[in-house]
Amino acid sequence: MLADLWSWVAGVFGRIGDVSIYWLLLALALKTAESAFIGLGWRNILHAAYPRAGLSFKTAWGASQGGTAINAVAPAQAGTAAMIGIFRTSIPGSSVAGVASATVVQSVFYTVVSVLMVIGVAILRPRTVSKGSPTNETGGFFASHPILIPICVLAAVLVLYFLWPRLKPRLLSTWHKVKEGAAIFRDWRRYLREVALPQGASYGCRIGVNVVFMAAFGIPVTAFTVFLVASSHTLSQLFAITPGGVGQTQALDVVTLRSYASSGDITAFSVTQDSVITIWNVALGVAVMLWAFGYRQMRQLLSKQGRQQAREQPAPDPPSAPS
Repeated sequence: MLADLWSWVAGVFGRIGDVSIYWLLLALALKTAESAFIGLGWRNILHAAYPRAGLSFKTAWGASQGGTAINAVAPAQAGTAAMIGIFRTSIPGSSVAGVASATVVQSVFYTVVSVLMVIGVAILRPRTVSKGSPTNETGGFFASHPILIPICVLAAVLVLYFLWPRLKPRLLSTWHKVKEGAAIFRDWRRYLREVALPQGASYGCRIGVNVVFMAAFGIPVTAFTVFLVASSHTLSQLFAITPGGVGQTQALDVVTLRSYASSGDITAFSVTQDSVITIWNVALGVAVMLWAFGYRQMRQLLSKQGRQQAREQPAPDPPSAPS
């Protein structure tokens, strides 16, 4: 197993070595800019939610890129949970519910783009999304268990009926915290200016990374092929079952691009891009977190005990306004 793993690692770095250093530097610069724009969007969302906390850009960037770095190597969105914990400890007066609702605000732009991508691929490449989709298995499961749905609905109604008096105060408190995290939605112009605009710039940088690697491996760069690659990567992230969607991305890239290049070139392009971006996500995450928090605090924030304390400790009072 170790020999096979070493052979795979050597092959990956061999493919990376085939790419010109200029292409690599351009791709890494675009990836860094994408990450910075995402951090700026996070800073603006949380500044609107907790204006008196004084969240800095480097703290927001360090938390968001640190979460991305963890998600690149760990399954089950462990990085997202770590990011919420980091924001929770870094923002006085914040709550887990408020920061969690901010993650929904942060994902709105990318969700809209992803839905449009999936619709486009379903129209232009229907076989890409018609086979192996989770909806096939879930639909078959419910069709073979027709009594399950009404039983589950009845059980949920009974539980709510008997527990509602106790749940209502907690739900109302949580709802107020959720609204606090989504405060930027109260001003749509501010949302478009401070969140959607940086996120659009970050997505443009993401597309630029795809274009750089496509050109480096001789994949035809047209508006249509760039759209196919972007949609393929979107689908692999939506239905990711491995860290970073590794394996699924390569399979989808081959399916969507097989009419434009050989399978070998497509696989080399996809594997190299995934490998380079994963390595850079981790390295950049460590670097930005060191810049934002320092070594000791970064180690504490990323530890399991530190994340647990962030979720359980009471929220610190926000600083008082000057008289």
